[in-house]
Amino acid sequence: MEDMAIPMKIMERTKLFFKEVGNLSHFAGRFFKQALNPPFEFKELLRQCYQVGNRSLLLVMATGFIIGLVLTLQSRPTLIEFGAVSWMPNMVGISIVREIGPVITALICSGRIASGFGAELGSMRVTEQIDAMEVSGTNPFKYLVVTRIWAATLMLPLLVIFGDLVALYGSSLVENMKGDVSFRLYFNTVFDALSFGDLVPATIKSFFFGFVIGLTGCYKGYNSDKGTAGVGIAANSAVVMASLLLFVVDFIAVFVSDIFYEL
Repeated sequence: MEDMAIPMKIMERTKLFFKEVGNLSHFAGRFFKQALNPPFEFKELLRQCYQVGNRSLLLVMATGFIIGLVLTLQSRPTLIEFGAVSWMPNMVGISIVREIGPVITALICSGRIASGFGAELGSMRVTEQIDAMEVSGTNPFKYLVVTRIWAATLMLPLLVIFGDLVALYGSSLVENMKGDVSFRLYFNTVFDALSFGDLVPATIKSFFFGFVIGLTGCYKGYNSDKGTAGVGIAANSAVVMASLLLFVVDFIAVFVSDIFYEL
């Protein structure tokens, strides 16, 4: 009996996984269906952009500054050992702009934004505010979900840019103190090392990161279970799912960009 129980549990977990994927895909299709159809909730969209961007900016900048400091401090001894310390601005700049900046910023924002969307929409579902909007003739999906997903999609690339700049500033601060490299020389070297092919893929995948964060947060909150426990589960599962999907999207983006470079 125990030997039969393990395959049954695996089959049940697999079934639940594909069911969750199907529900999330249906939710995304519903978003695309209503995202470009009038009427548009511009006022609510601007409010959500402020909530997503302004309230996450300080956290993203603090994280980026620490990443720049730590990456430079950890890499400097190895580069000195190989006599390649002059390559520090090139290495840090390309690493942050291409991969570290977008991914770390997206992970930080998934904890801030996805959990916020999940908790907010989950509490509205529990207190039947969404049902009340449906009864009153308002489209709650367009007002609550579409605006939040658009806000996360549009604001995350801006947060990534701010995070990258602050991370580079933190790295230049270390180089200025330890290597007597001026800020102007450091940033000139970084921008000389970066190319158009480094900036465009990183910016494009930032939009997808924002979409994934907004989608998962709204999906979990909008379909939250009844009761106060359901709100907590929605917020927690939104962060977990968003973080997992971010790595999947990043892998796809890197794979596609490598194919593009080969062509």
